[in-house]
Amino acid sequence: MTHRPEAEDLAQETMIKAWRARSSYQAGTNFKAWLFTILRNEHYSRARRSWRSVPLDPGVAESTLIVADDPSVREELLDVRNAMQLLSFDQRQALVLVTAAGLSYADTAAICGCAIGTVKSRVNRARAELVVILERQSSMQRAQSDISASTAFSTIMMEAAAMQVPPARGTVGPAVSA
Repeated sequence: MTHRPEAEDLAQETMIKAWRARSSYQAGTNFKAWLFTILRNEHYSRARRSWRSVPLDPGVAESTLIVADDPSVREELLDVRNAMQLLSFDQRQALVLVTAAGLSYADTAAICGCAIGTVKSRVNRARAELVVILERQSSMQRAQSDISASTAFSTIMMEAAAMQVPPARGTVGPAVSA
């Protein structure tokens, strides 16, 4: 790392992780080496994730941002939210965690308590089922709703946040409805 703020962030994150893992440090061993291992692992983790983040040039962002004034966007968002409620909990949970929450398949698998392949399968099936459900709906069959698009979006994001906490063993996760 060549940038001071990034180095400071890395050092701070290392200290936080060291504090949380302080019980794993064995007295009498090389403390500096233990900290360096945490630092190195955090650096590698950031390097693996760095390809996903691209710095945003404010000038470019300003010229490319477009406001969507299309009223059908609100209806489409409501349709997606309603269609998602028709999915099984497992499919909805996997889809929301991977897409709306932006978690990796591995993180989602840990939360759901299943294999990564199972999560990939659930997300794929959920997407396919959503397409079928949405194709069945027509604009005339749309339920009249006074829910705003921002409320629908908030509902989806709250469900994503709630799903990031794994349910207790042997229990079925809650179905969020708005």
